[in-house]
Amino acid sequence: MIKLILLFASISSGLAVILGAFGAHALKKHLSPSLLSAYETGVQYQFIHSLALLALGVLLLKLEYSSRAFTLAGWGWMIGILLFCGSLYALALGGPRWLGPITPLGGLFFIGAWGSFTVAVWQLRL
Repeated sequence: MIKLILLFASISSGLAVILGAFGAHALKKHLSPSLLSAYETGVQYQFIHSLALLALGVLLLKLEYSSRAFTLAGWGWMIGILLFCGSLYALALGGPRWLGPITPLGGLFFIGAWGSFTVAVWQLRL
């Protein structure tokens, strides 16, 4: 699981840089301010949660310990990036409107992951 988390974090971070640059340079002239803002929100949340995944992976390596709560946090952040950020990117780029309800579902995965991470840290015996 640690390798998956670190791989996802590194790929997602690199994609966030690419997507951020694409939005700033290629999309700025073609999207309305509200769609560009949605796109930028996707990039911001992707960066934040990619870094959270990176920190989780490093923490798990350092502790040489994992728990169900840490695993749930990792999965929640990865699914949240795909659903929340992915749906914002798709909507901004003209994707079907039915993607709209997927965005808050991704947000719920983010919230659940942070809750799970909190539980995992609380359970640590330091």
